[in-house]
Amino acid sequence: MIRNILLKMRILLLINCLNVGFLFAQDIDSIKNQEFSPTQNINEVVISANRFENLKFNTPEAIEVNRSKTFEKYQLRSSPEALQATTGVFVQKTNHGGGSPFMRGLTGNQTLLLIDGIRLSNSTMRYGPNQYLNTIDVFSVDKMEVLRGNGSVQYGSDALGGTIQVFSHNMDFAEKADWGSKVIARIATQGMEQTIHSRINFSNKRVAFSAGASFRKFGDLVGGDTTGTQSPSGYREFDFDLKAKIKLAPKSILTLAYQDVHQFEVPVYHKVELENYAVNQMDPQKRQLAYIRLNQVINNKIFQSAIFTASINHAEEGRESQKNGSTIFRYENDKVRTYTFLAEFLSSNNKNWSASSGVEIYNDLVNSIRTDTDLSIGSAVSKRCLYPDGSTMASFAAFSLHTFDFEKWNISSGARFNMFIITVDDNTLGTSKLKPSAIVGNLAILRKLNIKTNVFISANSGYRAPNIDDLGTLGIVDFRYETPNYGLKPEKSFQYQMGFKFLDKKIKAELFLYRNELYNLIVRNRQGADSIEGYPIYQKDNVERAYIQGIESSVDYQLNQFFKLQGNITYTFGQNITKNEPARRIPPIFGRLELNYQIKNLWLNLEWQSAAKQSRLAQGDVDDNRIPDGGTPGWNVFNFNTGYTFKFISVDLSIKNLMNVDYRYHGSGINGCGRSAFLTLTVNL
Repeated sequence: MIRNILLKMRILLLINCLNVGFLFAQDIDSIKNQEFSPTQNINEVVISANRFENLKFNTPEAIEVNRSKTFEKYQLRSSPEALQATTGVFVQKTNHGGGSPFMRGLTGNQTLLLIDGIRLSNSTMRYGPNQYLNTIDVFSVDKMEVLRGNGSVQYGSDALGGTIQVFSHNMDFAEKADWGSKVIARIATQGMEQTIHSRINFSNKRVAFSAGASFRKFGDLVGGDTTGTQSPSGYREFDFDLKAKIKLAPKSILTLAYQDVHQFEVPVYHKVELENYAVNQMDPQKRQLAYIRLNQVINNKIFQSAIFTASINHAEEGRESQKNGSTIFRYENDKVRTYTFLAEFLSSNNKNWSASSGVEIYNDLVNSIRTDTDLSIGSAVSKRCLYPDGSTMASFAAFSLHTFDFEKWNISSGARFNMFIITVDDNTLGTSKLKPSAIVGNLAILRKLNIKTNVFISANSGYRAPNIDDLGTLGIVDFRYETPNYGLKPEKSFQYQMGFKFLDKKIKAELFLYRNELYNLIVRNRQGADSIEGYPIYQKDNVERAYIQGIESSVDYQLNQFFKLQGNITYTFGQNITKNEPARRIPPIFGRLELNYQIKNLWLNLEWQSAAKQSRLAQGDVDDNRIPDGGTPGWNVFNFNTGYTFKFISVDLSIKNLMNVDYRYHGSGINGCGRSAFLTLTVNL
């Protein structure tokens, strides 16, 4: 087994060294004399790495940008699935209404999710895969920035594996009043999707706004070859968003935003298929966010500008379940209301120094209920819910990030102080209050070898405070019954990486090597041989130390004015040092290769997605009923995409899984779709 892993690593290193060697073989002096004109998608402006705008190529981080045009073009169904083509991101799906991105071997509450700089991750986000990213309407997204292996200094707790930040539609003021609208209609074969999305935009010198609504119905997911219809897996969804910018004064802009996502009757397929449930679904699965933001230009000797944000985020998850042959119908409902205040100050000397400093305050209030109804007699009994009702988690942080950009060097560094007050009021075990705190920092040094080639090294520490899900969970979670532990300590990490970036008119190449040391990991451990309701009893503990290391590489090559070749590959290796076994849920080697053709208004795309078999399993993976005996088989899936634009009308067609193979992302509770067609009509007015 170890020999096979080492062989795979050698192959990956050889491939990437050949790529790097090919690029370095070019004459450096001639490079300096060439005109430098990178394509737009290669030299994006990014924000997440330093909290202020910087060119992606000059940022000493592994960061990727996905834009809404790509989501629409490839007909990517949801926000999690929009990340499936991203280098270094492996998207597990417990159910069709979920989708949990793995970055550098970590997911769930060990990766941080943000919307417009505001935390989506809250105090009940679960360890392991979850569905929270799917509560962002993909049609409301302008772009996603994926920062792998970093984010604790910039944004706080939970970014052990990295940070995913979603940005809603951006709007610009216009000299003259300008109206615009868009209607998107999509259907899929075998009733797998019916979607209508509409959006209206307006802008003038002082006001800009955008409003959108999505009506979506997803039928049962139909798998490939021998899988057939996976029922129940379909659900319904209604989404609405509104965003407005108002120019209060030449130097003051006010932004108001509201987002509402409501998903109905979202089944957990593997529970029905594998665990003898007649009903197991989430209803509702919803999220509401409202925020107000003031951008103020200052332009004094110290501060260039300031940003103040206040928000309310409401998340709700209802769970309905009933076993076959049982008369007990269980309803659980968890609501989390998060109040946020952010103050950020941007500084610059307009030469080579930029900085972002500020404070953040978050406060979560958790309300949780459970009712068991005996349908045979119609009686209902209230019981202890998944979380202690009325629990709170407050966070205060102060941070400062600095970037020094010189002719040959770029140096980034920063630090954050974070403190928490977590109160859990359990009727049985009493009240517990924790006050963890941490100081984290990062440092990155980038060397500009020439105008087309950068190399960098970086190191950063990470931190994740135990949340209310860690401390107070009591009930059935996945394939186990979990009991509370109020003595947990924070998880910590120290990650270092090396990176290489090459960029010219035709080629973009990136290579990253990293290692993440993890300490005080909070993990579920089996408690004896007893069981409750037929499920083995587990409890979370700080008992493990581990490391995760890997290689990420991507290459884009513009063959000529019509053809473009793109590809990426990711290898991840994780080891639990405490138990001397593999770390849990580590993705296999996976990658993607695509050939694009475009001429005038017509484009064609052939895509190959692939994942190797994952048979290197932790004991927790072996016990997981979503993972087949011996591990998850490898797979190869081919997709064909095309589209044509007639003036203001665009038609896009995708044929998924051309060979109709059965496949599953490692750790998922449902297989991917079989051969199917998706057709989208977009009208821009």
